[in-house]
Amino acid sequence: MPIKRPPWLRVKTSWGENYRQLKVLLADSNLHTVCQEANCPNINHCFESKTATFLILGNICTRGCGFCEVKRGTPLPVDNSEPKRVAIAVKKLGLSYAVITSVTRDDLPDGGASLFAQTIQEIRNLIPVCKIEVLIPDFLGSFESLKIVLDAKPDVLNHNLETVKRLYPQVRRGADYQRSLNLLCIAKDYDPTPITKSGIMIGLGETWEEIFDLMKDLRNVGCDLLTIGQYLSPSKQHLPVFKYYHPDEFAELKSIGEKMGFSHVESGPLVRSSYQAHKQIESLCRK
Repeated sequence: MPIKRPPWLRVKTSWGENYRQLKVLLADSNLHTVCQEANCPNINHCFESKTATFLILGNICTRGCGFCEVKRGTPLPVDNSEPKRVAIAVKKLGLSYAVITSVTRDDLPDGGASLFAQTIQEIRNLIPVCKIEVLIPDFLGSFESLKIVLDAKPDVLNHNLETVKRLYPQVRRGADYQRSLNLLCIAKDYDPTPITKSGIMIGLGETWEEIFDLMKDLRNVGCDLLTIGQYLSPSKQHLPVFKYYHPDEFAELKSIGEKMGFSHVESGPLVRSSYQAHKQIESLCRK
């Protein structure tokens, strides 16, 4: 029997002019966003604020994570004009902070790393003052792919652990907990300049102690910033919600994380890794 969604997870919808204009811009530019493809609960707020998380390398993922609504299957060939279109859209939106993510492309020799680098470069060429956050896949543990992204000098390198180690086989099929930790560790060793960031969902059946252990693991590899949000099941075909955490519990996790040494912890029921990412960094920089 599904658990009833609590009142603090009710999202107010807004279909204003900015929302409509952004949808038209994305459609005209033949661009995807994770906001749309993953059915993010914050899409109305973000689009109305003229922000979006760009999804490169198409909209079809080669993996089948149990929590994610992004389509999975055989992706289309890489579109090398996509980075330029993203940069033009960033400029049209007047963004000073751009977030770029991708589907996982295990079918590509470099996992799509070169297109991340091209996108960073195109944005830098068109809007030099724009800060760039990349939310990358694990590249199957390839250091060469990670190096391609880091050499393009993103301001923030984000890679989400998503869940605790025990739940990886159900939640992140094809991924590996230690491999993801290693990616963040290697990134920090190779180039300590970018802020490193990770995000998790809770409510998938993890214990309080497992959340602590995950947070400690991230701190041990030097992760600077952490986001914690409530898992919301996209459909009956996806993993069910085992628990809805109260906002007070999210506040406690934020306090615990900052005592552990994270520079900033963004924790709340509707927090997502890329949601108001520019404000997460602004908060960090003010400290």
